[in-house]
Amino acid sequence: MKEQFVDSFLRAVQDVFALMLDLQAEKANEEKVEKIVTTDGANVTIGISGDLSGSVLFTFPEKTALAMVKIMAGMEIDKMDSFVVSALSEVANIISGNAVTNLNGYNFSCDLAPPQVVDAEDVSADREAVRLPVKTGIGKFSLNIALGADK
Repeated sequence: MKEQFVDSFLRAVQDVFALMLDLQAEKANEEKVEKIVTTDGANVTIGISGDLSGSVLFTFPEKTALAMVKIMAGMEIDKMDSFVVSALSEVANIISGNAVTNLNGYNFSCDLAPPQVVDAEDVSADREAVRLPVKTGIGKFSLNIALGADK
C-alpha cells in the first residue's frame, strides 16, 4: 500500500484530534494485515470509491471511545450506547473526509460512503490492509486501511 494513503489518514487523525478533542495523536508501528482487525468496543467502517477504492475500519476500544465522547459531549459517559456510537461514527466520517481531501493533494479524487457500525469480527477486506495503531492521551485506537488505486 502506498505510504501516501496511510500518511493522508494519519494527518487527518492528528488534525481532527487536535481541533475537536485538544489531544495529540501519535502513530504507533503500522503493520500489514491479511484480515481486518476489529475490537470489542466500537467498530465503524467507511467505504471509499473513485480513483481509490476500498474501506477504512476505525476500531475504538470501549475505554477510549467513552473518553472521546466524554470530551466531545462535556458530560460523564459510562456505557456504550447509541449516542456514543453515533458520535464515534461522526468522528470517523470527519477524519475520512479530511483524509480524502489530503489524498486530493496526490491527485486522487474519491467519494465516501456513509459510516456503518459493524460488530467485531464482522468485517472483511478484499485487498491488502494496513493496520495503523494510534496512541492518544486517553487511550489507543486503530485504523485498518484497505485501499487500492483503480487508475
